[in-house]
Amino acid sequence: MQEHQELAPREKLLAYGAAALSDVELLAIFLRTGSQGEPVLRLSERLIREFGSLYLLMQADYEKLKQCKGMGDCKFTQLQAISELARRFFSEQFLFEDVMAGPESLKSRLLDLFAGQEREVFIVLFLNNQNQIICYEEMFKGTLNRVEVHPREIIRFAIKMNASAIILAHNHPSGNPEPSLADKQVTERIHSACSIMGVKLLDHFVVGHKQCVSFAERGWL
Repeated sequence: MQEHQELAPREKLLAYGAAALSDVELLAIFLRTGSQGEPVLRLSERLIREFGSLYLLMQADYEKLKQCKGMGDCKFTQLQAISELARRFFSEQFLFEDVMAGPESLKSRLLDLFAGQEREVFIVLFLNNQNQIICYEEMFKGTLNRVEVHPREIIRFAIKMNASAIILAHNHPSGNPEPSLADKQVTERIHSACSIMGVKLLDHFVVGHKQCVSFAERGWL
């Protein structure tokens, strides 16, 4: 165990796999170098501590980041690239899957997609007439436990993408996936808007830390 802990991040990854690395160690691999008088591992640890979490660090804007010692244009662009690369990776995993044939697989991917989110995020999966995902879009972001959802924006995007159906998904940062009254109300509003425009609302997933609740499975759609 001691030997495991003393390995440098790159050597540890090669020996035990990426999952064995802490957030600090993974960040250190991407940053590559520290700042004057501060090794990269110490810099990574300080950044995560100052921002509160790896997710909040990755979401920080340029103005906030550049105020931190050791952060400049180079490291800011590295963080932005990591974040965008992760987003595109998960996006492409969804594409052209028949989601109705494998709901458990979709749940698993949604859990991965929302992992680490500390704010409520509302995404929409847009499907073709064969129930294959043609794209997904992060439509709305909120505070710790509240997000404003606008059905007209969802419908507008569905028409733009020529989508025949949609699936909704949002997370509960508390970790409890049980849908709230507000979740049910916004689903009804979106369902009504979809019906008018001839777009099917197939499901709405509420994602917690370890499980998802499906509105369709509950018989609510």
